[in-house]
Amino acid sequence: MVYLDAAATTPVRREVLEALWPHLTGRFGNPSSVHALGHDAAGALEEARRGVAAVLGGRPAEVTFTSGGTEGDNTAVKGLALARREAVGATRVLVSAVEHDAVLASAHWLGRFGFTVTALEVDGEGRVDPARVAAELAADGDAVALVSLQLANNEVGTVQPVAEVAALTRAAGVPLHTDAVQAAGWLPLDVGALGVDALTLSGHKVGAPKGTGALWVRRGVRFEPLLHGGGQERGRRSGTENVAGAVAFAVALRLAEAERAAAAADGVDPVAAQREDFVAAVLAGAGPLLPGLRLTGHPRMRLPGHASFVLGGVSGEAVLLELEQRGVLSSSGSACHAGSDEPSHVLTAMGVEREAAQTALRFTWSRSTTPAELADAATAVVAAVRALLP
Repeated sequence: MVYLDAAATTPVRREVLEALWPHLTGRFGNPSSVHALGHDAAGALEEARRGVAAVLGGRPAEVTFTSGGTEGDNTAVKGLALARREAVGATRVLVSAVEHDAVLASAHWLGRFGFTVTALEVDGEGRVDPARVAAELAADGDAVALVSLQLANNEVGTVQPVAEVAALTRAAGVPLHTDAVQAAGWLPLDVGALGVDALTLSGHKVGAPKGTGALWVRRGVRFEPLLHGGGQERGRRSGTENVAGAVAFAVALRLAEAERAAAAADGVDPVAAQREDFVAAVLAGAGPLLPGLRLTGHPRMRLPGHASFVLGGVSGEAVLLELEQRGVLSSSGSACHAGSDEPSHVLTAMGVEREAAQTALRFTWSRSTTPAELADAATAVVAAVRALLP
């Protein structure tokens, strides 16, 4: 089996399993308890927080552990916007048109409470033009409560100009949130270099269990918590903390970042070269069969282990089934939309026709995927397409 759906989820790393197991068994204390088991749990939680902060280049106190990307995005978008409205009366939210649904749905939820939402258009490669953000801020920056721009897109892999946009929002005094769920392990996450005010991460994209993740919010940025109760996580997320999950996430993130840094030591991530070979093989092999076949997303400014296409002449779902019969597991786009008849909002925002958007395929892999496996997968794509044509 060749697994090319890493953007949907990844297996739990062995090192992560070994790190979390003690906190599910003998070290099971509640970190709010005052006895020895509680102190032990609290210490492990804070050590995990320091580990995440070290990867981000932030302060441990700025890290809040969450149940994953969806919670992190909801908390950031709603919490930052509500706090800024309370402080200065701002009621506009700017989000890119290709954000994950967790961001888009959160922004539109705010619309029920007096906020207005502006979807920032993208070009045909899925990128936001910083000049568009600048124009929105120049027109009425005082009314903007929040800008949210993902670091990298989950469906087409396009990397956004987050640092450029951050310079604009910082000058306007507007908080900027970035969904970095897909970028972890592939792109630098230094919050100082990015210039963002909040950043969302998810554990199961980097080898931690599902239901783990973190939200980083810069110190001093106003933030309204969405969960209330016992005041855990410095009052930002009430509820007994998932110590084992936090430990697991911190270990997985550290390992993923170490792999990224080592791969980038020579200046070019070798996985990007594998991606180029895979894309070339698919286009060369299936292109003559499908005149409408094309790569989606930016050809260069994209995640290294990410290749996405629209086929243009055959159902993407049908090709997926054929590929599975040939031992290749991939997807047609966001795992959150699996089984939906609606075309991808990401592709339609990029100008892809509705019919073509329904022929999408996405291949995403990990650093353990070999060039031979990718070559086999490219061959399987061509065979699957040929099997479905009249």
